Amino acid sequence: MSTEATLTSKDQTTIPKPIRDGLRMKAGDKMSFTLMQDGVVIMRVKNRQVSDLAGLLYKKGRKRVPIELLSR
Repeated sequence: MSTEATLTSKDQTTIPKPIRDGLRMKAGDKMSFTLMQDGVVIMRVKNRQVSDLAGLLYKKGRKRVPIELLSR
């Protein structure tokens, strides 16, 4: 997905709606920005908590694996 935004005279911009929707952003979400050496900017949205990941890998019938046996 590619879209554009404009920087205002107050050094502000609005993240385009298709991007906000695609990232499931809402008011109050935090973001981090990383400027890469080639000029690419990586934006990460910090709108998930660890508790949101609970059960993510669960599949019915799958055997549990003790943490000691997991790859490191």
